[in-house]
Amino acid sequence: MAAPILAYEDLGLVQGSGWLFRHLDLFVAPRDRLALIGRNGAGKTTLLKLIAGEIDADEGGRTIVPGTRVVLLEQEPRLEGFATLRDYAVAGGSAAHDIEAIADQIGIDLSRDAATASGGERRRAAIARALASDPQVLLLDEPTNHLDLAAIDWLEQWLQRFTGAFIVISHDRTFLTRLTRQTLWLDRGQLRRDELGYGGFEAWTERVYAEEERNAQRLDAKLRIEEHWLLRGVTARRRRNQGRLAKLNEMRAQRAAMLGPQGTAKLVTASDDVRSKTVIKAEGVWKSFPLPTPFGPSEVEGREPGASGATRASTGRGTNESVGDRVVIRDFTLRIQRGDRLGIVGANGAGKTTLLKLLTGELPPDEGSVKLAKTLSGVVIDQQRKLMAPEKSVRDVLADGGDWIEVLGHKKHIQGYLKEFLFEPAIADAKIGALSGGERSRLLLAREFARASNLLVLDEPTNDLDMETLDLLQEVIADYDGTVLLVSHDRDFLDRTVTLTLGLDGSGKVDIIAGGYAEWEARRAERGRTTPRPSAPKAAADPAPSAKPRAKLSYKDQRDLDLLPTRIEALEAGIARDEAALSDPDLYTRDPKRFVALEQSIAKARAERDAAEDRWLALAEEAEALGG
Repeated sequence: MAAPILAYEDLGLVQGSGWLFRHLDLFVAPRDRLALIGRNGAGKTTLLKLIAGEIDADEGGRTIVPGTRVVLLEQEPRLEGFATLRDYAVAGGSAAHDIEAIADQIGIDLSRDAATASGGERRRAAIARALASDPQVLLLDEPTNHLDLAAIDWLEQWLQRFTGAFIVISHDRTFLTRLTRQTLWLDRGQLRRDELGYGGFEAWTERVYAEEERNAQRLDAKLRIEEHWLLRGVTARRRRNQGRLAKLNEMRAQRAAMLGPQGTAKLVTASDDVRSKTVIKAEGVWKSFPLPTPFGPSEVEGREPGASGATRASTGRGTNESVGDRVVIRDFTLRIQRGDRLGIVGANGAGKTTLLKLLTGELPPDEGSVKLAKTLSGVVIDQQRKLMAPEKSVRDVLADGGDWIEVLGHKKHIQGYLKEFLFEPAIADAKIGALSGGERSRLLLAREFARASNLLVLDEPTNDLDMETLDLLQEVIADYDGTVLLVSHDRDFLDRTVTLTLGLDGSGKVDIIAGGYAEWEARRAERGRTTPRPSAPKAAADPAPSAKPRAKLSYKDQRDLDLLPTRIEALEAGIARDEAALSDPDLYTRDPKRFVALEQSIAKARAERDAAEDRWLALAEEAEALGG
């Protein structure tokens, strides 16, 4: 193992009236890819700020190799005092052209007014500032929040090529599984480290929880055992969720039978039983919005390539869109059944919010119809969290200041209900302003899920949530009696919860897929393989001799440059799979040969991955130098 470039020994920090954590040992090696995992409120963000040197520890020593640049990407970028996003980005000390290059790749206009920028724009500006600063240690606090799928994919690829070390806090399981090789687990004031990526985390925690449970049962003190109510709940919840996933797959299979072979809903001739279960019926729905004029191709987000005023001529309706209109939803038909869990995915600006508003009746279609069952009673949990006034207490939000809350027609004591949502009962009188972002999100879920409803609308519900709360949310959605409409960029969460995925590509077409994000991604990949690329236009004949050909990579080098990212991703997946198997606490006793074989396989795959990464990086630099 390489010598650390950054280390803390016996680290401790006081927060409020007591220690947030104490006696922590931490080290970071030059190429570490560390996932930092812990419940909301455990101190993950605070620990990153300590590592970045933004706050001082109350005890413990810090050792760092001279010249090591540590850069923190904050969860909430502080843009106060900056007129534009560019002013904020360049204030990090990096060259303007480096920042602009990254900004172009992730799709952010840095001339935007900082005060009115959206969450996604602020996040992209912060990413450009952090990545352009040439860090040796990069600290990432929820980097995928407010990013769309394309931006998340770009960030993943950048981090795979990154030659320094990084520590990342994220609720995005797919992001963590693909990128991390080691895990730091901050739990009840202790910091544990395991040389496994996030792919092996759940098996590792199960082993730790099981050992703690055995230790607790050996003690006679009931209070000591009571401390483990959360651990038992988390462990049992994960086991139950395995059964729910099996049920989810059955529901997807049933829903697939109702869809045509190309993913278009063909339910018009469905049986009476199917018709009686329909809660939302969309038929031939179109929605367009006028574009600002004059406009250029680069100003039209999501516009079909080459379109000069999208039309509906191909539908046979005989009606054309006026030049300058952008078609957001194009000829969309679907029957949504009682109990369906729909995930809506796509890039920012592709029309996800528009489709959601059409399906809930908030926005009328230009053509076609959307009919909602008269019995629908919806609960909308949006990104704004508008109900959470900082001066209110948890008791005020849940029970209007009382001790009891009505949950689906039954009264429950507020402290017992808080435990169901992973809160300590004593938090009932805490102010909303004192809660972390994740705790406020969890409290809002507790409030809204107590209300009787049969339609649940969730807009980016996973932002700021920890892993345990995501498991809880998955469980609540699975047990919900009604229909769920869910907008999310969290790929793993979609795969665990939805029966149907509505995928938007920005052209107005809506893919209807039985399954989650993985199935939609597979459909897009299949379409990319079967759709021939348009041939490039032939240049006009020029009898004059052409200029000297530009230098380029050899065929073999170019092929390696193209194929290595896929190979690296496959190696990462194999490592995560073997690490998960190796985390079985009984494996060595049961099958020592397999244990040794897995260790050797992981070591071999890591070496091959590192060599592939180095090779790709060298080729990328060479191609850039050649102008490619």
